[in-house]
Amino acid sequence: MRQLLLTAITAIIPVLALTSCHDIEEYTNDPQGNFEALWTILDEHYCFFEQKDIDWGAVHSKYSAKISDRMTRDELFVVCADMLAELRDGHVNLSAPFNTSYYRAWWSDYPQNFSKRLIEDSYFNYNYRQSSGLMYGFLDNNIGYIYYESFSAGIGEGNLDYALNFLASATGLVIDIRDNSGGSLTNVETLVARFIDRPTLVGYISHKTGPGHNDFSEPYATVYKPAEEGRIRWAKPVVVLTNRSTFSAANNFASIMKLLPGVKIVGATTGGGSGVPYSSELPNGWSVRFSACSMLDAEGVSTEGGVTPSEGCAVDLNPLDALNGKDTILEKAIQILTGN
Repeated sequence: MRQLLLTAITAIIPVLALTSCHDIEEYTNDPQGNFEALWTILDEHYCFFEQKDIDWGAVHSKYSAKISDRMTRDELFVVCADMLAELRDGHVNLSAPFNTSYYRAWWSDYPQNFSKRLIEDSYFNYNYRQSSGLMYGFLDNNIGYIYYESFSAGIGEGNLDYALNFLASATGLVIDIRDNSGGSLTNVETLVARFIDRPTLVGYISHKTGPGHNDFSEPYATVYKPAEEGRIRWAKPVVVLTNRSTFSAANNFASIMKLLPGVKIVGATTGGGSGVPYSSELPNGWSVRFSACSMLDAEGVSTEGGVTPSEGCAVDLNPLDALNGKDTILEKAIQILTGN
C-alpha cells in the first residue's frame, strides 16, 4: 500500500527522531532499571493514554512498588506484563526469550460469534473455492460469499479477478472477516480498491511529535485509488461480517468499508487495534511492541475501541441456531441482501 506505507514511514521517523530531541537517560540492566526503561518508553511514545483515560503515573506507582533487586527474571517479566496490560491494547507485547506477553481480554470477554466449520458444513457442504487466502462461493438466493481469514495472507490482483468474476452474477456479496486478527495494510488497500470507483479518502494517521502524551502531528490524509482499468470491480450491495476477534488491519478494513455507499457492517463491534505498532528494546534485551501512531477513519474518528455495526445490524450468533446449522449473523446478511 504505497501511500499508506509512505505515510507510516513518515509517521515513524519523528518517533525515532525523538531520541535526538531530548536527553536520553541510561538505565541499568537490573530489575529497577529495566522496569523504568519500559515505563518511560511507553510514557514518551504510546499514543492512546488520553483516549483510554489512563493515568500512567499512577500505574508507575502501583507497579514500581513490586520491583525488587532480589526478584527473578520471571518475576520481573510478570510485573512488567501486568503493567502493560493496564493499556488494554492487543498491539502491546513484551517479548523475552522465555515468554511473550499479550493482552487477550480485548476479545476473550466477548462471544466468539463465528464458526468456520459451520459455514463450510451447513452453507457449502465443503464445496467451495479457495485461492490466495480467500474461501468463496455461492450461497442460496444467489448471494456471493468470500471469507478472508487473515490480512497476513497475500491476495494477488489475479486471484481477486478470478473470485469476483466467478461471483459476478450474484445479486449481492458477503465479505466475512470474523476471526481475522489483521496483518498487512497493503492487503487492505488491494481489497478496498475493488469497491471504489474514484480516489477515496479512507482515513488519517497522526504520529507522536514529542514525549508528551498530547504531542501529536496534524492528521495526514490517506487516499486509496480504485483498481486499475481492466480489473474487476464490485458495484453491487455488500455486507461485511465482523466479530470481536476482527482486529488491527481487519478493523481498518471494516472502518473503511462501513463508510462506502452500498455497504453495511453486520455482526458485533470489532476488536479495534487502530494503532500503528512500533518496537523498542530494554537494557536486558527484551523487546516491547506498542501502538505509536493513531489511525482515524475517514470522518476523523479513532477506531481503537472498535468499529460498530451499521444501524440495526448488530447481532450475535445464536447457539441454538448454530446447532440447527444456521449462522445467525450470516442469515442477517442474507436477509439484508435479498430484502426478505
